Formats: sequence, C-alpha cells, structure tokens
Amino acid sequence: MKDGFGRTIDYMRISITDRCNLRCRYCMPYGIEPVAMQEILCFEEIEAAARCAASLGIRHLKVTGGEPLVRRGCCRLVKMLKQVPGIEKVTLTTNGVLLEEYLEQLLDAGIDGINVSLDTMDPKRYKDLTGRDCLASVLRALELAAAGVPSVKVNAVSLDLGEENWTDLVKLAERLPVDVRFIEIMPIGYGKEFPALDHRELLDKLKMLYPGLREDRSQHGFGPAVYYKIPGFRGSIGFISAIHGKFCSSCNRVRLTSQGYLKTCLCYEDGTDLRAVLREGWNTGEKEGHYCWPEGLRPDDAELQGRLRKAFEEALRKKPAAHCFEEPEKITEAGNMASIGG
Repeated sequence: MKDGFGRTIDYMRISITDRCNLRCRYCMPYGIEPVAMQEILCFEEIEAAARCAASLGIRHLKVTGGEPLVRRGCCRLVKMLKQVPGIEKVTLTTNGVLLEEYLEQLLDAGIDGINVSLDTMDPKRYKDLTGRDCLASVLRALELAAAGVPSVKVNAVSLDLGEENWTDLVKLAERLPVDVRFIEIMPIGYGKEFPALDHRELLDKLKMLYPGLREDRSQHGFGPAVYYKIPGFRGSIGFISAIHGKFCSSCNRVRLTSQGYLKTCLCYEDGTDLRAVLREGWNTGEKEGHYCWPEGLRPDDAELQGRLRKAFEEALRKKPAAHCFEEPEKITEAGNMASIGG
C-alpha cells in the first residue's frame, strides 16, 4: 500500500483501549476520564479493519492501549489477528504489570514480540512516575518474556532523570536478550510539560561509556529505531528519535485508535472515522455497556470491506509528508497519547 508520497505503508498500530492500570505523569495522570465502552471498537470491528488493511498491504500489527492487557480478551484478539490472511507479525506493547499473568496465553495465541514500557530501574522513581509500586513484578515478567517470546524490547521514554537512570536501563541489554530502546518524548498532550533528553547527546555519552559501541544493521523490527551493539551485551540499544532524527521520509505506519479513528500522523488531528463506516446501516445494540457486533455479519463481508477499503485509501492519499514537532505552534493534535495509542 502506497501513500501520496510513494512510501510503502505496511505497519498498523491498533489501540484496543484508552484505559490503563498505571498513571504515568507524562501520559495518563490522575483525573483523565475514559470514554464509554460502547464507543470503543469491539473485537470483530478490529478484525474487520485489520482484514481490510491486510488486503491493502499491511503486514505487521502492533496491539497497544492505554494498557492492552487491561481489556478482557486481549489474548483472544491477538489470536484473531494472527489468523488474518496476509498478516505476518502481531506484537504487543505493555507496561508489564499484567504480563506475567497473561504471558502463557499470549504465547498460545502466537504473539511474535512484546515491548515492555519501562522508564526507570529505581523503585522509588518508578512509583513516582507511574503511581504504583510494582517495578519488581514488571522486571520479573520481563525476564520470563525474554525466555520465551521471539522478540522482546524495553521502551524507555528519554526523560531527563540523570545519567544513572539511563545507564541502569542500558545494562538490561547486558544480562538479558532484550533490546533497550530510548524514545524521544512527543510534544503531545501531557508530554509537552516534560524535559527530554536529546538523543544526539545521549548517543555521545553512550560512546564515551562504551568505546566499542558500533552500529547494528541487523533486522530488529518494522519501526524507525536505529540500533547499536555493545560488545558482550546480549541485546542491542536502540534510539527512536522523532525530534532530533526525523524519519518521516521512510514512515511506514498508520494508527487505529480505540474509538476507530484512523490516524496517519501523530502530529495532526486529521484522520478517518472507521467506526462510522463499520457501524453504518446495521441494527446494533449494547450488552453490559459494550457495543454489540451485528448478528450474522462477518468481518470479511464484501460490502463492509469495500467501504473500509475506500476509507483506508482516502486516508492514505492524505497522509502528511512529515510531522511538525519541531514547530509546536503547527501541531493540531490535541488528544493525549493514551487516547491516540502512540
């Protein structure tokens, strides 16, 4: 699938909930009200959207939130997505709090990779950042996942918390077969209020600390991270530098929010309401506050898929050439990352 600038779009991030069991201060602090469950896409709607995307060339899906594992049936959805024709990889991003509980089910569903969001190795700082004292259980789950999941990564937002903070995170890749990736914070929602590390400076410091550091050009996934290898380390160190390493010219992704809004760039509010397309013309209802998929309708229904395809293609034609994070006054996205899905 090509966009209006000739870029191949083969990766879709799917947010399945705006809820989370943590309250990270830069993402979802206390006081945010979740949307009503009937406004969230049901699993059949997500499958229908994934089937259409796959027919257009999407090959890799990332299940996100909020925190995806707080949504009942998340592992079942992973299995559903794994069975969509044309989809090659289904991965998941989680804060890790519930990962140990659901890891076996995710493996049974065929999960291809898990990213664990973790910004610090210090228990006190972790509690201050997230609102919960559960770092030990997250680290335990990370070790279990590293032993059984084909690909495990640690995603750390590059907050300016001192050198010891990022060096401790780097050392995870020394003792575990996981990639540790630093992600420049996006100036969206509450993230605007937090000072971030410049990845150019962070890389320079890493080179001084580990003189043997070299670029790692091996395949690690389907995103924009640039990787480096440190001699003796089991995993690699990655940098996702949206601000100081702009990679828009090779952008390969779209995002589907939990409410069914197809976004082609994080920076702008523009997009397409797939939920309206999915629910158009059907007699639907609610059960326990959830939207009900119409009885007798299949996610691969030809008429439905035709409407979805038209909406997808229209959205892709309008995908912007680049974000404008370096010019905050031009950013039109007013939502928070929890509702967008990253």
